[in-house]
Amino acid sequence: MTTPASITSNELNFLVFRYLQESGFTHAAFALGYEAGINKTNIDGDLIPPGALVTFVQKGLQYVELEANLDNEIKDGDDDFSFLQPLDLITKDVNELQRIIKEKQDKLQKERSAEKERRDKDREKQEKDKLEKDKEQEREKDKEKQHKDHKDKDVVELHEDNKPKGKSNENSGGPEPMDTSPAESGAFEIRNSEVTILEGHSSEVFACAWSPTGSLLASGSGDSTARIWMIPEGPCGSGMLPPQVHVLKHFKGRTNEKSKDVTTLDWNGEGTLLATGSYDGQARIWSKDGELKNTLAKHKGPIFSLKWNKKGDYLLSGSVDKTAIVWDTKTWECRQQFEFHSAPALDVDWRNNVSFATCSTDNMIYVCKVGEGRPVKAYAGHQGEVNAIKWDPTGSLLASCSDDGTAKIWSLKHDKCQHDLRDHLKEIYTIRWSPTGLGTNNPNQQLILASASFDSTIKLWEVEHGSLLYSLNGHRQPVYSVAFSPNGQFLASGSLDQCLHIWSVKDGKLMKTYSGGGGIFEVCWNKEGDKIAACFSNNTVCVIDFRM
Repeated sequence: MTTPASITSNELNFLVFRYLQESGFTHAAFALGYEAGINKTNIDGDLIPPGALVTFVQKGLQYVELEANLDNEIKDGDDDFSFLQPLDLITKDVNELQRIIKEKQDKLQKERSAEKERRDKDREKQEKDKLEKDKEQEREKDKEKQHKDHKDKDVVELHEDNKPKGKSNENSGGPEPMDTSPAESGAFEIRNSEVTILEGHSSEVFACAWSPTGSLLASGSGDSTARIWMIPEGPCGSGMLPPQVHVLKHFKGRTNEKSKDVTTLDWNGEGTLLATGSYDGQARIWSKDGELKNTLAKHKGPIFSLKWNKKGDYLLSGSVDKTAIVWDTKTWECRQQFEFHSAPALDVDWRNNVSFATCSTDNMIYVCKVGEGRPVKAYAGHQGEVNAIKWDPTGSLLASCSDDGTAKIWSLKHDKCQHDLRDHLKEIYTIRWSPTGLGTNNPNQQLILASASFDSTIKLWEVEHGSLLYSLNGHRQPVYSVAFSPNGQFLASGSLDQCLHIWSVKDGKLMKTYSGGGGIFEVCWNKEGDKIAACFSNNTVCVIDFRM
């Protein structure tokens, strides 16, 4: 006689669960029912009889019905089932579950409304307090400005009496430097009627450059355009005919989909092509008539520096993507990409037709050569970001400037700097060599390095001994740009104080000054040396006549 087969409650639960699952019931309520049936406890710890699985299945079906019929007007992204307790599934029908959810939704909505009203009141109070604080700060600024103006006046009067000299660089051994300032120079102020103001850009103008062969002036702006202005011959001023202009658009269509600010530009040696670097990481090549010739798209970050070599067969670009690229201008292909820096490359400069230097926010300077896989030299002397590098006219000395407040002069014959120039008090933003000395068009004049700093001063350095010649103290805010005249006798400087100054290199005196309508980002001379251009933060470019 055979013994009747027996089945446990757990096995029965599992069979029912599998039957429902294979029949397409996959709602979470069924899983809850199965898990509770197997463990024989509900969420409150009470024992559940083995046959309670059927009840869980029924409540699972009720859940499906409840889900299909709930009023969704006040859900606001909440899960309605979170308003219910697990025991509700067993003890209440669909109508009761709907009523519970509705009551808790109404209560939650009231709480949220009250919280929003409280936040609105707090925000109104904060805005009112901020407005009062801003007014108080403005009053304090006015008082400080009045005090500073009075203090500056006292300093000028004291300077006239004592006329202190600037200190000499500790490594110099050269002539003692001089401080110069507008108060004692008797500088001639250039009037607006003597200046041609070029309007058309709709954002700050970051860069400008004269063509090396003609009267064309290029400008690059944050409005995603560059412009080529045809400056008429003759004197500048209100009587000058409006110049013709080519607008070089760095975007397609009427709207700018992403930032394509023009950050840098450079003419080739013949003045036939203009290269522009953009925040979108692309370099673009334009004819002097404004026609787009090529787009170079290999960088993966904004381009901050572009330079043609003297021969014109290579174009060099440095980018935030930490690399420098040499482009072959015959094919417009990437000739070589240099990946030595560990942080964004800020400046590049050719030494000759095949060798160049790069600098970076990683504090490093590398000298590289086309075709070489490793740097020719690696200079590690700076303790802060290296903002700019420039080779002297013969390519034998490299100057650099940094956020560490120093400028340095390097020679390929040594691994350490030849001169460490430490007279600035703040970051040095830019440097320029004079077009003088052996191998230049002005061989009878000494070679000079100019450095411009956030300390509002410009320093002129004698190179042989690394000594400070003059400290030019005419500006009141950071100096962003300096440029020597082609004959090397004058230096133009532009500052955030909205002033363009023209200095005598021979004696460090301020000769002329012009006050514009915005901070100045760059200044440059035309090839004849009789016109100076400056680009401003108020969207304009100014052209000034220079005759002594």
